[in-house]
Amino acid sequence: MDMIKNLYRSENGATAVEYGLIAALIAIAAITAINGVANSTIDMWDDVAEKVSTNS
Repeated sequence: MDMIKNLYRSENGATAVEYGLIAALIAIAAITAINGVANSTIDMWDDVAEKVSTNS
């Protein structure tokens, strides 16, 4: 019975889950930021290519 009480009171698993959620949120934020930068960069290079081809 004491073993069940100790298992119930243990917070080791909860801490691991919290760290996992934090890591997942950081990964989602990084992917979103990289995606936004990638779209801006693609648009910039498309503009450069268009200006170069019209001036040639």
